Amino acid sequence: MRRRRWRTTGNALVRVALVWAVSTLTMLALAGILPDFRLQSDDGDSITQIGLTAAWGAGAFGLLSALVWPALVRALLLVPALVLGLLVFFLNGSLLLIALRLIPDGRGEAAPETAVVVAAVMSAVASATSTALAVRDDEAYRRRLYRLADRRRRRQGRGAAPRAGAAAPGLLVLQLDGVGYEVLREACSNALMPTVADWLERGHRVTSWRTDWSSQTGASQLGILHGSTFDVPAFRWYEKDTGEVMVCNRPTSAAELQRRAIERTGDGGLLTLDGASRGNLFSGGADQLALVLSVSARRGRANRSRSGYFAYFSDPANAVRTALSFVADAVREIGQSLRARIRGDRPRVSRGGLYPLIRAFATVVERDVVVAAVIGDMLAGRSAVYADLVAYDEVAHHSGPRGRDTDQVLERLDRSLALLARVAEHAPRPYRIVLLSDHGQSPGETFLARYGLTLKDLVRAGCGLPVSRKAGGTRSGAEARAAVLAALHRPVEEGEEARPGPGSDPVVLASGNLALISFPDVPGRASRARIERTHPALLATLANHPGVGFLLVDGVVLGPGGAEARLDVPGEAEELLAPFGPGAAAAVRRTDAFPHVADIMVNSAYDPDTGAVHAFEEQIGSHGGLGGEQGHPFLMWPAELSDPGEELVGAEAVHGVLRRWLREADGPQVPVAPPGDRWAWEPAPRDAGRYAAAPPARAAGAVGRGTSREAPQDSPPEGPLGGILPSDGSPARDETR
Repeated sequence: MRRRRWRTTGNALVRVALVWAVSTLTMLALAGILPDFRLQSDDGDSITQIGLTAAWGAGAFGLLSALVWPALVRALLLVPALVLGLLVFFLNGSLLLIALRLIPDGRGEAAPETAVVVAAVMSAVASATSTALAVRDDEAYRRRLYRLADRRRRRQGRGAAPRAGAAAPGLLVLQLDGVGYEVLREACSNALMPTVADWLERGHRVTSWRTDWSSQTGASQLGILHGSTFDVPAFRWYEKDTGEVMVCNRPTSAAELQRRAIERTGDGGLLTLDGASRGNLFSGGADQLALVLSVSARRGRANRSRSGYFAYFSDPANAVRTALSFVADAVREIGQSLRARIRGDRPRVSRGGLYPLIRAFATVVERDVVVAAVIGDMLAGRSAVYADLVAYDEVAHHSGPRGRDTDQVLERLDRSLALLARVAEHAPRPYRIVLLSDHGQSPGETFLARYGLTLKDLVRAGCGLPVSRKAGGTRSGAEARAAVLAALHRPVEEGEEARPGPGSDPVVLASGNLALISFPDVPGRASRARIERTHPALLATLANHPGVGFLLVDGVVLGPGGAEARLDVPGEAEELLAPFGPGAAAAVRRTDAFPHVADIMVNSAYDPDTGAVHAFEEQIGSHGGLGGEQGHPFLMWPAELSDPGEELVGAEAVHGVLRRWLREADGPQVPVAPPGDRWAWEPAPRDAGRYAAAPPARAAGAVGRGTSREAPQDSPPEGPLGGILPSDGSPARDETR
């Protein structure tokens, strides 16, 4: 709390200083333009002295306006409006003349009629500056939303404060993309996320859950929202039956994955009943959509492209607030990248080019639009809302999962959560806030930085295909080439080039520290015998490379030193994959049964002591495979919801828990845990983690206040922030990305 007060005081002082500086520059400009307005002595002054005189005059005028103006307005309330309008200019000019007389040595002087003009211009500029700065302030933002909520209630005939608990609670699920269980624990312990820590003290619980082998947003969010992760082997994969590369964040791929999940489960999704999906890859069956990727590729009048952004930015206050934050975050990223280069931080990836703008878009624009949409959903009283905040995941990829860069992102995310909780107090129903993540992130040097060549280069070398001179000159490239020649029973001669076997080039796709290798010319899944016959050195080259942890080929796991384990033999895979954590063998076995599993699945090496992996992409914080914190996201819920169970394995299990919580809206409340002094982190069974907390003084998680009924259909709620809610009360979709 003390840290928050100091931050609030510091922000207020910064705003005062900026308004003062702008007013000073305005006064200097007017002194240069208007002939009857001067800021120097008769003998002339230096530029520095003139600047100090302007600063003195601007400060005096601002102080008089702040102290005297409210009293004057109150005294003149009985004056007719027309007369008061004329008096405003006269009184404002009089205050400026008084301020000029307060300048030492009589350096300030203006004719009365000029003083009126100067005062009007300075007041307008100061007001515009204050407004621009205030729109970035969460407290000012919150007060504005309160006024919108009160206006909506008065229009609907509910001017009195609603009675708490009269309406069925809604469920607000907020996804903190990429924030692992351990990262959340440390952020709460280090006061980076005081709002989350406060919720935990008041009765929320938190546990770790385990992802599938494909530990990435596409699989996890599809499972959470639609109840199926079947046949999603990675973030990117090649489908031989269509010749297409599926990419989870590609609109057409997301739409197809959602269609397959609905067909498999026979259900529209988690949010089919009065739900809203905001900033997600998939809709979850919601009627209200904004920035949802799976519907953004639709054509026609039913889909207004980027309407979520348009609705948000149609409000000038939102545009100014977000534009200022966007520029600030882009500059912040440039400064952070420069400091990392100067310090010689390792590991490090390139952060130049357009990346500062891409990061600012993810950490500012998407965050602001999604938060605004969620606020609109709560004020409309929707029963289920699921929103994704992607800021941490984007920054952690390039800066690493831990450090000053990601700490700042976590702090700003926490302020967004605090804003949503305060707005929920004005919602027409109470809301139970659930936080979760879709995966964590594991640190580590990239495969390219560590070994000097990409996995694609290594695969091509192992197949005897040409590679670049730089890649071929690395130790890994040379060893692969020698292995090919030895496998083909040919002597290694200087300048001799190995000839590849028949067939087209392999397709190599990376998903964090998981890679997929497919042979397009081989129908169906290639057998191990077929691969060894066509490319006799490839499997041994990959399995024995120090940057590779294991391979999956045709139901067999291959490890370094000739180790191998059949998935259909109990215990073999568990022993070989034990370093990758509990459940690794089960996750690999499940993926092996997918129709679109790749011919060769490659998981990078993993160091259990450091938690490091080697991403096959240019990411020093990565996820997508097995190894470390990437496979251990979190689930946090209010205590009156039922306990999710001892262990959650897979996103489909999380979907089942959220389904149950939605059904509990009108059911009996679950007792809270036994009393305790403070929340504390305790290890839960089988590599999970859980909070033990003192019972709250009030119902934890039901942060909103409710009414006895929802808004009538013929009187739709006003959408705050420029029309995030449909203005006609219809279920028309608000969908884009």
